[in-house]
Amino acid sequence: MSFVEYGDTIKDGDTAIVFLGHESMFPVKVQHGTVTQTKYGVIRHSTDLIGKKYGSKVTCSKGGWVFILHPTPELWTMNLPHRTQILYSTDISIITMMLELKPGSIVCESGTGSGSLSHALIRTVAPTGHLYTVEFHQQRAEKAREEFREHGVEHLVTVTNQDVCKNGFGVSNIADAVFLDIPSPWEAIGHAKSALKAEGGRICSFSPCIEQVQRTCLAMEEYGFTEINTLEILLRVYNVRTISLQIPDLGKAAEDNSSSGFDSSNPSQQSSPCANLQQGTVQFKSGVPLREVVGHTGYLTFATKSLV
Repeated sequence: MSFVEYGDTIKDGDTAIVFLGHESMFPVKVQHGTVTQTKYGVIRHSTDLIGKKYGSKVTCSKGGWVFILHPTPELWTMNLPHRTQILYSTDISIITMMLELKPGSIVCESGTGSGSLSHALIRTVAPTGHLYTVEFHQQRAEKAREEFREHGVEHLVTVTNQDVCKNGFGVSNIADAVFLDIPSPWEAIGHAKSALKAEGGRICSFSPCIEQVQRTCLAMEEYGFTEINTLEILLRVYNVRTISLQIPDLGKAAEDNSSSGFDSSNPSQQSSPCANLQQGTVQFKSGVPLREVVGHTGYLTFATKSLV
């Protein structure tokens, strides 16, 4: 099992996603002799999971059933254990596009955090690219290494435990892109420039506060970055559903008016046709925005390393 290569069969040691519903799923490490409790009953790894195909429908001990899904960066983002605040697919998608990442790209990241963005970056640059990720917190760095190893992507990522603002990324002139998600990104802009290739590259900084953005933009200008721009991604989800509305049969009403000698100038007759109006219903699809909308997550500031 690997997050970047699809495996058809569930094996001992795999990380799988137990899917109970669109709003209910969780990861599980498949181990021989282990059981997992769900609201539908017990899942026995040895008999219910190992050897089955990913996507299989598994019946639990109480008669209910679940699906077992192959892990992807998107599913991992929704189910990973939170060690820090994480980036979600809305921001991750624009980061990947604006940094112009592709298979073979070299990316530097700080900090690693819970690894949500890291998994998406690894999948994007695989099979020949590499991610150099720096985490200040030692325990989080060790946990990230363990997860990358379990997820079969350790050959595509190097985890370093150090302060990027003081010591940089540990590499020079090799990166196509740099991503910063740290409290004071302006202190790491110089190290980011050093990590980028001599022929240029892209940088992105994620910050929740506009004051952080202002200081980061000033630092980018000081170090000669160009095309500096800041984005805020706000996602508005619509609920598509079928609705029914009553409609008047206007043709029938007009026919009744002409045949009954209805006088529109007579006030005493004005309510009569309305009472006889025949109504039907029509069904159609309608999109209605959800009452709760995901609000501000952070500001994404992008820039390009100048060749001058």
